[in-house]
Amino acid sequence: ATGNRTHNALQRSLRCLGERGFALLTQRWTALQHTTLSPSRIGDLVRSAHVLTLFEHRRIS
Repeated sequence: ATGNRTHNALQRSLRCLGERGFALLTQRWTALQHTTLSPSRIGDLVRSAHVLTLFEHRRIS
């Protein structure tokens, strides 16, 4: 039971980070909200938006 609770807590914390990151990207970059790109190109758009967001928040220079 303790191991299961620990596992669930870890899963919650990781999911929270992913959901927060995705929310930040979609709110900041409205192009990601209603995209009609092919699935093979969406990854490129998300990666570009992620790099720009990191730059904007001064996490990379």
